Amino acid sequence: MDNTQKNHLKAYGIAYWALQRQVEVDWLLNYKGGAFAFKQAQQLENELVVRGISYQTISDAQYGQILTEIAAQESNMDVMKLEKAPKIAVYSPKSKQPWDDAVTLVLTYAEIPYDIVFDPEVLEGKLPTYDWLHLHHEDFTGQQGKFYAAFRNAPWYQDQKREAEAIAKRFGFKKVPELKGAVVQKIRDFTAGGGFMFAMCSATDTYDISLAAFGVDITESMFDGDPSDPQAQSKLNFDNTFAFKDFTLIRDPFQPEFSNIDNGQLERQLREDNDYFQLFTYSAKWDPIPTMLTQNHAKTIKGFMGLTTGFKKRLIKSDVVVMGETKSIDEARYIHGTFGKGTWTFYGGHDPEDYQHLVEEEPTDLSLHPNSPGYRLILNNILFPAAKKKKQKT
Repeated sequence: MDNTQKNHLKAYGIAYWALQRQVEVDWLLNYKGGAFAFKQAQQLENELVVRGISYQTISDAQYGQILTEIAAQESNMDVMKLEKAPKIAVYSPKSKQPWDDAVTLVLTYAEIPYDIVFDPEVLEGKLPTYDWLHLHHEDFTGQQGKFYAAFRNAPWYQDQKREAEAIAKRFGFKKVPELKGAVVQKIRDFTAGGGFMFAMCSATDTYDISLAAFGVDITESMFDGDPSDPQAQSKLNFDNTFAFKDFTLIRDPFQPEFSNIDNGQLERQLREDNDYFQLFTYSAKWDPIPTMLTQNHAKTIKGFMGLTTGFKKRLIKSDVVVMGETKSIDEARYIHGTFGKGTWTFYGGHDPEDYQHLVEEEPTDLSLHPNSPGYRLILNNILFPAAKKKKQKT
């Protein structure tokens, strides 16, 4: 999985495919870019060839030498056993979206199966049947992405508004923000019970804003039919959030920002040609979780924008692990934490291979980006639930 690999993204798919067939996979953390190893079988080898994935066949003795090298105390490497193919759900509306989603794109390209769930399935209690949940490009505050100013007359905007209102009515909610608040609580319970939650773009900050504002009206009349609570800011409860603290709501419904968590384009003062973030390096033997989540053949990742692009570090809670940052502007791009028995990961930006993906643009063709380091970070999270838990070192 270093720079010699022809198709990094499909390599994750073959690891998942092997797990589906009860083949144990070794994830060799920090060895040749985070290589995968499993017992040779003709069926597996055929799949590697068909999918265009670079691989080597080695003897048991040679593999033993690799394991010895990895086990050496001075090496920053380790072996993580992957045992079970996680069952994956993507939270997304059933209607056509006017944008693509990086996670569903890369899951499809890597040939990793997933189910679509949305508010009805969440409220009906179906999340515990899954191991891993991705929150699609979503606005959990009930403000429809704050697209009102630019797109309120667009057919897709009106269709989404009707769909959300119909679901709210079906489940006995007077308005959409109340529906989304209940959904956020269910996702919180899923994570607390041991689930793995991953979010990108606006699903990151709006999720935490909704947690902090549970029971508080923060939306204006064009979204829910009545004015917001004028004291909403002072009523936020930051104890309820996963990642962020002390943030300030952006109340103007005509501004496409939800709070000051996100570093806006004017604040960032970066362009496509100088927008990069750095991944941190962790101790594989002592910090296996962030090590798994940052496996890559590159440590410098091209930046990319989204409705939510990056997180102001001063608004991130102290127990959150920052795994990728743009240090020059004190911005976190890739963060991780635990909640109850589960974990969550937030990844800023919309599409790692499309710097400024606009509404109604064509989806990215990942066959043109089979070695994308930005997309690899997503797939690290996909395989994370498959890892066998190790005893904590003391």
